[in-house]
Amino acid sequence: MLDHLINGLALGNIYALIAIGFALIFGVANLINFAHGSLFTWGAYIGWTLIVVLGMPWYLALVVAALGCGLLGILIERLALRPLAGGPPIAPLLSTVALSVVLDQAVERIWTPDPRSLPAQVPALVFNVAGVRVGLPDLLIAAIGLTSAAVLWLFLTRTKLGWAVRATAQDRDAALQMGVDVDRIQAVTFGIASGLGGVAGLLVGIYYNNVTPTMGFQAGLSGFSAAMLGGLTSVPGAVVGGLLLGVGESFGAAYFGNTYRQMISFVVLILVLMFRPSGLFGERSALSIDPGFGGFFATGRTFQIRPRWLIGIAVVALLLPLILDEPYLYRVFTVALIFAILALSLTLVAGQAGQISLGHAGFFGIGAYTSAILTTFQGYSPWVTLPLAALVAGLVGAFITYPALRVRGHYVAIATLGIGQIVAFTLLNWESVTNGPMGITRIPAISLFGFDIVRPSEFYWLALVIAVAVALLLWQLSRSHLGRSWRAIREDETAALTVSIRADHYKALAFGLSAAIAGLGGALIAHFYGYISYDSFLARESILTLTMVVLGGMSSIPGAFVGALALIGIPELFRPLADYRYILYGILLLLVIRYRPRGLIGGP
Repeated sequence: MLDHLINGLALGNIYALIAIGFALIFGVANLINFAHGSLFTWGAYIGWTLIVVLGMPWYLALVVAALGCGLLGILIERLALRPLAGGPPIAPLLSTVALSVVLDQAVERIWTPDPRSLPAQVPALVFNVAGVRVGLPDLLIAAIGLTSAAVLWLFLTRTKLGWAVRATAQDRDAALQMGVDVDRIQAVTFGIASGLGGVAGLLVGIYYNNVTPTMGFQAGLSGFSAAMLGGLTSVPGAVVGGLLLGVGESFGAAYFGNTYRQMISFVVLILVLMFRPSGLFGERSALSIDPGFGGFFATGRTFQIRPRWLIGIAVVALLLPLILDEPYLYRVFTVALIFAILALSLTLVAGQAGQISLGHAGFFGIGAYTSAILTTFQGYSPWVTLPLAALVAGLVGAFITYPALRVRGHYVAIATLGIGQIVAFTLLNWESVTNGPMGITRIPAISLFGFDIVRPSEFYWLALVIAVAVALLLWQLSRSHLGRSWRAIREDETAALTVSIRADHYKALAFGLSAAIAGLGGALIAHFYGYISYDSFLARESILTLTMVVLGGMSSIPGAFVGALALIGIPELFRPLADYRYILYGILLLLVIRYRPRGLIGGP
């Protein structure tokens, strides 16, 4: 029991360092920094390089890793975030999502995707304190974590620069009027937060004697959960939240198994958002965040597709297999069309209702597993399971997202990310139903009039018809009273409430319909591939889908097809660059947010 407590406190100190970074950046920039976990990974790998390759002592490597990540954080703020000042608040949020993708993939390209072993840097000494066995690594992490927090507290309370940081966090406009250079303060804050993230990353590498390219995502979400638990506007709360979460994860893993450790932080995140979104020490005023979609729907120059062009394109696409016989080409087009269905589902909830979702891959996975289980193990026809998959995904989507809709803006995006990850890890751990990490194989093909649809050109036709049907459904919804209500909520939720539009109910309905469409797409991908596993429905697929939607236009139905074809089809033209495609996605998303916030094609 006490061993789990000690391990949890050590882990909690790591989460506290990450959570402090989130709290600092949110306080000064009013921004949830999705790239913070990536800087955690960079700190680990910079430290690994210094220790293993250059032979530097671990304590010096810790300082250099902090400085290196601090400089990287300042560079990110200056080049990718500051140019977005004055734009919609949602733009920096999406920009940090894109930065996270670029930074994580850059680690894999520089240091390879394989884990790296880090030789033990601290003697494995164990001390017996009042009958409790405490290891030297645990004491080291606790000492560094608490010292870092104390130094930061002294900086914020005893120095002029620290006072300026606190003033900017309390009231940015008032600080600017008093002569504070808020841009400089924001850069300093990013540097400090990123440096703390780098320290945490290397400490984890030293503690577990290895580093991996994917270590930052989970650590970042756990750190954010800790910040939310303590109060996103409170640095002391971040420390308390980190320690509580670390202890909770340690005991949870001990009682439920280590495979459930990753779920604990997401469950804590959702519970905090549902019942106490201001956290233990936070201010409720921090919750009144403008969702900030105006810049993505304001009038501006976009390419408009005329209806007769759409009809012509649909006819050409339908006749293409009769003209051209290229099986590989139709495999690519089929995948693009299925992802277009997923992008259309996100267009409904983001473009119509104005709610950013970062967990849509979870609903995609629910549909895939529902159809795969019913056809493979129960013998149902795919024509029965396709609508059932949509129904199950829709019901689950509406049910599990409704509580998250009590919060607004950035918090909705965070909540949906947590929900998507909970779904994915449930698919991993529910082995009696989903076959766990082995996935489901030999998923039956879809049959029509007694013939199996197995040729790529045949499945292409099926995916095309379903995608067009979904697009027509969304177009009709956008012209209905329901669509007008969603857009009213998107533009001004307070004004919508004054005309008796119950925003929570309409948003839950949007999420339910959107999840149903995503589930239908997931069922199609399961029967197309004949095999599925949980790792096909993680956050990276949600981010890929978001990139498609932003590229095509947040509220544009044709734009969903353009974005899916661009991000699925174009990389196939550059197969030697396949390893860099997620970096290209991230860079493309950054450029679109910066220069074409409404996307390539306009929408309502």
